[in-house]
Amino acid sequence: MPTRRDLLAMTSGAVVGAATAGVAVPASAHATGAWVATWAAAPTTIPPTPPLVLERQTVRHVVHCSAGGDEIRIRLSNEFGDTPLHVGAIRVARRAGDGASTATVPGTDRRVTFGGRGDVSIPPGAPLVSDPVRLRLPAGGDLAISLYLPDRTPVTTLAGFSFQENVIANGDVTAARTVTAVSTVTQDLFLSGVAVRAGRAAVVTLGDSITNGANTQNNLNHRWPDLLAVRLRAAHLDLGVANVGISGNRLLHDPNPPAGSDAVGFANYFGHSALRRFDRDVLAQPGAGYVIVLLGVNDLGHPGTVAPPSEVVGSDDLIYAHRQLIARAHQAGLSAFGATVLPFKGDTLGFYSETNERKRAELNRWIRTSGEYDGVIDFDRATRDPADPLRLNPTYNSGDGLHPNDAGMAAMAAAIPLGLFR
Repeated sequence: MPTRRDLLAMTSGAVVGAATAGVAVPASAHATGAWVATWAAAPTTIPPTPPLVLERQTVRHVVHCSAGGDEIRIRLSNEFGDTPLHVGAIRVARRAGDGASTATVPGTDRRVTFGGRGDVSIPPGAPLVSDPVRLRLPAGGDLAISLYLPDRTPVTTLAGFSFQENVIANGDVTAARTVTAVSTVTQDLFLSGVAVRAGRAAVVTLGDSITNGANTQNNLNHRWPDLLAVRLRAAHLDLGVANVGISGNRLLHDPNPPAGSDAVGFANYFGHSALRRFDRDVLAQPGAGYVIVLLGVNDLGHPGTVAPPSEVVGSDDLIYAHRQLIARAHQAGLSAFGATVLPFKGDTLGFYSETNERKRAELNRWIRTSGEYDGVIDFDRATRDPADPLRLNPTYNSGDGLHPNDAGMAAMAAAIPLGLFR
């Protein structure tokens, strides 16, 4: 049975063939080929604390793209809002410079429309996908995406940890080459995706804070999915990478912080469980052909710390959840790759116990040996301490015994067999 990526390739070929045979192509079809995700952020709701409120302000996001192309689409999200989201203007340009720069490249600024409209209202619970925008985006390039919010707008839909500094400026400065920031946020506000009309397929990385990039340096794009994209480009594999990791995410449970605990102030950023968000965050990615799943450590570590002890799970529960993700990926035509859970003995977050280590080992053994995933990525072996395999390698430890540092992220990316994508 053809996979989704096979069908995408056949569809692209059919379109090109029809065009060269002289069949009329609609005027709106500026280019051929399928849309492929080049950047993504998985949206969540916010904690029950007063939200950030924007009014007559512009938020400029910097997004680091994987695949390139001559046309792009932008996806906004009001999926956790309970009132319409009014966006007065949105513009996109190539980002100039690197690091924390939010300046734009001269001559690349483009107005973004949605069904021909530049001023739009997004219904509660809905996303909104833009019209195609003609803009040459090189593979590995950065975009500056600016949203103007004219009305009083509580920020209720966001990606809570972007590890990229985005800026807020007064007024509608969406078209400005440089903006004067009144504040900086390391979150993606109402922005959830960019797609390009190029590429063969997208690799979607589904995970938690380790996939999201926790404890890596801001503004450097050293998350392991970013570094995987670098390797794919170097190998001339025409693939986008869409990172939908959410810090604190679990396979089986939504956030459920104990009443009165500090976790009440941040746990909602952990997002819906992977079982709940899989269709929205993975299967809905344009051109999704592969999914890499790295999940399970928070299911082990959260109960009794930032979740109630009643949510303790066994390795059989984790395997059940992984099997469900595999089934849903296969039903949609995606290849699914399982990644082993990294070691965390000696962590500073209270996750480690002998019981949790036994469950981790049982889950990893199943991922490696069951044959149920289409391929295995052994992050455990890539990051463990040779002297004590239950701990992170000290060279890769960011300091908390759980999250890899930038060097650890590089080791993870290097451990991914590129043959999985050929």
